[in-house]
Amino acid sequence: MLKEFKEFALKGNVVDLAVGVIIGGAFGKIIASLVTDIIMPLIGLIIGNVDFTNLFVVFGDGEFATLADAQAAGALTFNYGLFINNVINFLIVSFSIFMAIKWFNHLRPKKVEEPAPITTKKCTYCYEDVNIDATRCPHCTSELK
Repeated sequence: MLKEFKEFALKGNVVDLAVGVIIGGAFGKIIASLVTDIIMPLIGLIIGNVDFTNLFVVFGDGEFATLADAQAAGALTFNYGLFINNVINFLIVSFSIFMAIKWFNHLRPKKVEEPAPITTKKCTYCYEDVNIDATRCPHCTSELK
């Protein structure tokens, strides 16, 4: 069983998957920082100094200046600002991954398509397709050259 596990764990696909997960996790942190630290403050500035993380509705009694204050007080909150942050984060991550894959595909060498082998020819009398090795047309029975 240990031998089988070793063969499984060292297969190329498993190692490639592990590397992809690790790089994807690091890439996700970079994108999350890009969204949280750069893009969301810019969007907030453009629409009037709005911090999306502090957009929330309190269910029940109490007025709180920030989401952290409301959560510290144990208030039940509807955190639509965090949802907006996560949607924007998702869109940016998706677009970034799309662009990265597009770039990697551009770097790959183009596959040269070999033309399909010719297996038929046209009958010179009836112009129907005929097997390349045929000596007589099956449609008009003419002898082929």
